[in-house]
Amino acid sequence: MGSPLANVPICMLGGDTREVMLAEALARVGVDLRLVGFFPTGPLAHVAHYSDPVEACLDCRVVIGPMSNTDLAGLITTVPNPAFGPIDLTAVLRSLAPGTLLLIGVAKPIVKRLVEEHLLRLVETAAVDEIAVLNSVPTAEGAVQLAMEETQITLHGSNCLVVGLGRCGLAITQRLLALGARVTVAARSRSDLARAEVLGAQGLELERLAAVTDFDLVFNTVPALVLDRSYLRVLNPAAVIIDIASSPGGTDFDAARQFGIRAVHALSLPAKVAPITAGQILVRAVPRLLENLLGEENHEF
Repeated sequence: MGSPLANVPICMLGGDTREVMLAEALARVGVDLRLVGFFPTGPLAHVAHYSDPVEACLDCRVVIGPMSNTDLAGLITTVPNPAFGPIDLTAVLRSLAPGTLLLIGVAKPIVKRLVEEHLLRLVETAAVDEIAVLNSVPTAEGAVQLAMEETQITLHGSNCLVVGLGRCGLAITQRLLALGARVTVAARSRSDLARAEVLGAQGLELERLAAVTDFDLVFNTVPALVLDRSYLRVLNPAAVIIDIASSPGGTDFDAARQFGIRAVHALSLPAKVAPITAGQILVRAVPRLLENLLGEENHEF
């Protein structure tokens, strides 16, 4: 029995190793695949490649942007083939028919506005539960790896702060505790604070963050300004901040530089530290997600 995605016109715009693996998987099931910014080699040698993203997306039912997202202007700057310049997603969105499905890691405000204006359907793939849960593992491993590279102390016995206990915060906390770190978790939710205590960490109400500042490492997972100037002013100046929150992050990076605090905005860690695993996650989840979404669309009509 053929795949429900066979002959469905789908355009992919840029990406990295993860999207290359996904494109190969979609090609294998017979998708009418149009690619912009990819190398026409290997399994992708026999699919359609375009230089004009607007032309590539003509009559497509689905447009897939990268997990690495766009910049604030809506430009896709990560492409497998570096000979391609940035891909203007805003021009693509203005050309799409109402109801076209857009998948992208996290949609910047300009993308969300155009989706609404042109009556498109948006799915932020980084927020899809299956993908997010599986991605928390390479994200956490990457954050711990980066912490080891950026410090001259062992994680064992170090004082660590994890801000937020969502999927990634939980995975980071578990790994730090396993390595023998002393971990404090700052969160707003009482249930998250209780969960931190059950894990063996110290819970700290986020509103009381300024009361505790003697940390060697700070891991932020919250996509809002939680490590602001007032907190950085009193934070241990020898601390290292690893901020994994989506742009613009949860740290006042200008203030960190002024106070001499090393702060790293660590984006797209799965693709950087475990690109094959991260690609396998997309290959596992996205085709099934597309089948469900397009099935719902067909049912509506």
